[in-house]
Amino acid sequence: MFVGFISAQLARDGHINPGALVYPAAVAAVLLVLHLAVRFLLPRADPLLLPIAAGLTCLGVVMIYRLDSSLAFDQLLWLAVAAAAFVLVVVFLRNYEVLSRYKYTLGLIALVLLASTMIVGKEVNGARLWLQIGPMSFQPSEIAKILIVVFLAAFFAEKHELLSISTHKVFGVPVPELKYFVPLLLMWGFSVLLMIYQKDLGSSLLFFGIFVSMLYVSTARKSYVLVGAALFILGAYLCYLAFAHVEVRVVTWLNPFNPRTIERSSYQISQSLFALSSGGLSGTGLGLGHPTFIPSVATDFIFSAIGEELGLIGAVSVVLMYVLFVARGIRVALRAPEDFGKLLSVGLISIIALQSFIIMGGVTRLIPLTGITMPFISYGGSSLLANFILLGLLLIVSHRGATTNVASIREVARR
Repeated sequence: MFVGFISAQLARDGHINPGALVYPAAVAAVLLVLHLAVRFLLPRADPLLLPIAAGLTCLGVVMIYRLDSSLAFDQLLWLAVAAAAFVLVVVFLRNYEVLSRYKYTLGLIALVLLASTMIVGKEVNGARLWLQIGPMSFQPSEIAKILIVVFLAAFFAEKHELLSISTHKVFGVPVPELKYFVPLLLMWGFSVLLMIYQKDLGSSLLFFGIFVSMLYVSTARKSYVLVGAALFILGAYLCYLAFAHVEVRVVTWLNPFNPRTIERSSYQISQSLFALSSGGLSGTGLGLGHPTFIPSVATDFIFSAIGEELGLIGAVSVVLMYVLFVARGIRVALRAPEDFGKLLSVGLISIIALQSFIIMGGVTRLIPLTGITMPFISYGGSSLLANFILLGLLLIVSHRGATTNVASIREVARR
C-alpha cells in the first residue's frame, strides 16, 4: 500500500510528500486493530476472509487517493467508522443466533430504511437513494440488505421443510402452500417496488438475486430458480417499456459508440471501455492513465480505473480476490453448525458475489450498466460500513463452525 501511494505521488506531483504517507499508515493501523480483534475474540475464524477484505480495501484507498485525494480522507474516516462497527459486531454478536429471534423486527426495520428515502430522500443522478444528515449522506439500502438477509435466513431456517414440500402445481410447476410464501412475497415485492420507484435497478437486481439464491439453497428446488429467472426477465422487460431511464441504459449497452449518444447518455460506458482498452496487459502505470475522464469514476467505475492503470493483470487479480472471498464464504456456510448460520452465510456471501458481478459486468459491457458500488473498493461510507458488518458476521459464523467441529472431534475421540 505504501508503494502504491508513493507511485501515485511520483506520477502526479513528481516528488514524494511525506505527509501523505499518513494515509497508508492509518489504514495499516486500523487493519492491525481488526486483526488483533479477530485473533483474540475469534481465534478459529477463517484465516483468509479478513486478509482478502483488507487487500481490497487497501487497493480501494490507493485508487481513490490517486483519483481525488480529498475523497481519500473521507474514505479513511469511514474506514475508521466501519472498523468500529466490525469490532462491535464481533464483541456483541458472537451468539449470532439471537438475531433469528427478531427476524420480523429486523425485516420491518429494513423496509422502513428503504421507505425513508421515498419521503426525505435526496436524489443523486436520477436515483432517490440517499438520506442527507447535515453535511453527510447515507444510503439506507446498504444496511437494509444485511437486515433482509438476516430475516430471510431465519425464516427459511424455520420453514425450509414446508417450502420444500409440493402440495400444488401452478402451470405444471410444483409449489408449496401459498400461506408459507405470503410473508416472503410481501417483503420481496415491497423491496423491489421501492427500488423501481427510486430508479435504482442495480439494488433491485441485487435484492432479487439474494432472495432467489437463499430460496434455492434452503429448498434445493431448481423450479424456484427457473420461476425466479422468468419473473426477472418479465420485470426487466416491463421496466424497459415503462421507464425511460431503463430504455436509455439498454440502448447505450447495445450501442455505446453511437455518434448521437456518445457525448451524452453513453459517455460513461464508452469512456470506461476506452480506459480498459488502453490499459492493455500491464496497464499504463498507477497515476499515468486518464481514468478521470470517466464521470463517477471513484464510485461506479473504479474497476475501469484499475483496468486502465494496472492492466489486465490488475483487473484479473481483483476478480480472483473476489472469487476467493466468495469461495471461503461458501466454505463457512458448509461448516456452519445449524441451518440459520448456513443460510446467513449464504445470504451474506451472495451480496458480495452479486454486487461485484453486477458492477464489473456493467463497466465492461457484459450486462447493462447499473449504479452500484464495488465491495470494499469503491468510494462510499455506507457501502464500506455495510461490508465490514457483513465481514464481521461471516467471521463469527466461521469461528462457531470451527469450534463446534473441533468439539465434536474431541467428543468422538473420548468415546
